[in-house]
Amino acid sequence: MTTPRDRTEVLRLLTGGELTVRGRVPEASNAVLLCSVALDGDEASCVYKPVAGERPLWDFPDGTLAEREVAAYEVSEALGWSLVPPTVLRDGPYGRGMVQLWIDADPDAGLLALIDGDEPGDGWKAVGHAQVGEGRTALLVHADDERLRRLAILDAVINNGDRKGGHLLPSTDGTLYAIDHGVTFNADAKLRTLLWGWAGEPLPPDTLPALDDLATALGPGAPLAARLAELLTPAEVDAVRARLTALRESGRHPVPTGEWPAIPWPPV
Repeated sequence: MTTPRDRTEVLRLLTGGELTVRGRVPEASNAVLLCSVALDGDEASCVYKPVAGERPLWDFPDGTLAEREVAAYEVSEALGWSLVPPTVLRDGPYGRGMVQLWIDADPDAGLLALIDGDEPGDGWKAVGHAQVGEGRTALLVHADDERLRRLAILDAVINNGDRKGGHLLPSTDGTLYAIDHGVTFNADAKLRTLLWGWAGEPLPPDTLPALDDLATALGPGAPLAARLAELLTPAEVDAVRARLTALRESGRHPVPTGEWPAIPWPPV
């Protein structure tokens, strides 16, 4: 396959290319179809999640998960971090849905681990203890990695209710991507993540300008604000602004509130 390198061309391919279904991810809770997309001699692998295949959730409006996936991509791009693969909303073989560029992950990246003992060790951050069978517990840790740290900030902004280990896709070129953003942007606090290792710590100084830029992009009449208004409810857009304001004012990573399970289950 010849996948264009330029992000604009990738978005053009995903938006206007012919989608051909190649298979399905059977373990996914919603319909997730593996596809190829082709346009003008360019071709790429992608994931297609039709709205018709979304499972209803008690705390999210029906048929809105695809829009939330696209909104997460838009916010990631506004931050300048490109943590979410190129993602568009379009019609496909099974109706309107989310289409996202397929990412080949590096299986040896080693961003998460279970270790014995109570201390994470150099280069790791502790999340908490987990039951690993037969009454044994182990310490769940994640890498003290600046790419993960930026992702933790993005998740705080978009209120990610399901950041699992299997959603982390470190590519073979060293870029970190994150996927599965359907349960995001709820107006109520629902942050659930495995990336609590920096909870309460000051935000890295080099991330603060990006948050300032995002605040500007969410201003009244700004293009990102208008785009999110197409994808989310007014209350949800206001909640994004409120979370961003709280982050900038505190200057620290959020901590679990205790009002909602802090870690997703299953964690992978």
